[in-house]
Amino acid sequence: MQQIPVDQLQAARPQLGEAPVLLDVREDWEVQLAPLAVEGFTTVHIPMGRITARAEELPEDSSIVCVCHHGVRSLQVAHYLERLGRVSVFNLQGGIDAWSVRVDPAVPRY
Repeated sequence: MQQIPVDQLQAARPQLGEAPVLLDVREDWEVQLAPLAVEGFTTVHIPMGRITARAEELPEDSSIVCVCHHGVRSLQVAHYLERLGRVSVFNLQGGIDAWSVRVDPAVPRY
C-alpha cells in the first residue's frame, strides 16, 4: 500500500489505470458536509464500519485510493483491502482536510 499526497493525486491519475476508484470511508454525515469528487475517478462511498460487508462492491480490476477525514481510517481500510488480496491500493495522505487546505479550499473543513 502506498501513500499519495493530496497535491499529487491528479498527477498520479495516469498511473492508476483506466478506471480508478476513490473510496470514501467517512460516515454519511461527513460526506454530506464535505463531499469530494475528483475528475477522472469514480467515487464510491462505503463507511469504514461497513467495509467488511461491502468490499465485494469494489471493482476487482481498478486501482483504489482510500480517503477519510485525516487519512487514519482510510489507511486502515487500505491495509484491510490488501489483506483481501487487492494489489493496487493507495491511501490519500492527509485526507479531505489536507485536500481542503492544499488543493480545493471550496471543500469545507470540519
